[in-house]
Amino acid sequence: MNKFWIVLFHTYLMKLKTKSFLITTAVMLLLVIGLSNITKIIALFDDSEEKVGVIDQTGTMFGDVQLGMKAIDEDVELIELKTEEEAEKLIDSEKLTAYLMIKSDEQEIIKGTYKANTLADTTVSSELAVVLSQLKTKIIANELQLTDKQIAALHSPVVLDTVAFEENAKTEEELNQARGLVYIILFIIYMAVIMYSNMIAMEVATEKTSRVMEILISSVSPVQQMFAKILGIALLSLTQMLLFFGGGYWSIKRNLSDMNEGVFSFMGFGSTSMSTIVYAIIFTLLGYFLYATLAACLGSVVSRIEDVQQTITPMIMLVVAAFMLAMFGLNNPSATYITVTSFIPFFAPMIMFLRVGMLDVPFWEISLSIGLLVASIVILAVFGARVYKGGVLMYGSAKSLKNIRKALQLTKKD
Repeated sequence: MNKFWIVLFHTYLMKLKTKSFLITTAVMLLLVIGLSNITKIIALFDDSEEKVGVIDQTGTMFGDVQLGMKAIDEDVELIELKTEEEAEKLIDSEKLTAYLMIKSDEQEIIKGTYKANTLADTTVSSELAVVLSQLKTKIIANELQLTDKQIAALHSPVVLDTVAFEENAKTEEELNQARGLVYIILFIIYMAVIMYSNMIAMEVATEKTSRVMEILISSVSPVQQMFAKILGIALLSLTQMLLFFGGGYWSIKRNLSDMNEGVFSFMGFGSTSMSTIVYAIIFTLLGYFLYATLAACLGSVVSRIEDVQQTITPMIMLVVAAFMLAMFGLNNPSATYITVTSFIPFFAPMIMFLRVGMLDVPFWEISLSIGLLVASIVILAVFGARVYKGGVLMYGSAKSLKNIRKALQLTKKD
């Protein structure tokens, strides 16, 4: 058993000290901190104020447009101009970013023309369109002699209450918050499974290429090697995840007041339940062990590092398929295909977590899915250990199915 721990910690420490791991960890940590500070970063590079010229050919609209724009966006300053030539000169000298020309048509209804060097940023033009639409409605309402109360009733949105028959069903607001948080965790599961499973396959193939494996198996059994490497990489991933989540948590706590608006309002940072976090950890670990065991098997039948990607491609496609199904299921987590695939072991880590995060799933369904996952890991571990035992000493072309069969035959001979 001491040899098992030696291989485990050797795998962990060797990977921990590599430049690729250190650089990747540093870059990802900076990315996590950067995303949690995105509002401050945008504000740092964003121009404080935009100046837009207004040519009012009607002679009566500028004051109303200015008031309406100030109510929508205080960072946009409107400047009244007389001619287009004057506006174009100010744009050429970069004193204006754009200009708006207001006129009325034959029915005396206002219309506008917005001109700028580029139309890539539609924020200001969209805001001006809203202001002009409001003025147009006001003009037509005055012509029809509508009262303020009638105008307010005309613009008031329809009230549509959504009610679920299930007692513990989440509200629409809770679902929207859960959707954002589930998306983030699904992406973490997806990246963790692909990155660390690929790392295990590469580790095994690298040792075979350097013939280190022939030395190792003389002192440590292949089965001990396989599980030591899987747990060593798991320990490495745990170290990396703790750094990511620790840095992210620290940064989010410092910026929580700025993360209640915009896209962050849909992430549900302030209303995350402990059960969601627990299930996220459970399904991430189970997904890792399922795919890590498969990756170790596939890596053991590869003779060259160049053949690793080709051999593990079917496994990667399974992970991608699960992730794509989860993305489609975000908008309809109660769909039949989501329910069915949540019990398929290779899809369950993502799909069942999607259901748990967004729906009130019966505990027996969660238990059944976890039970099937654990059973699949055990079966794959037993089968994988047999393949690994024979595969570590195989050298030749990378034909996965034939190599797996040969590996099993070599194991039987032992």
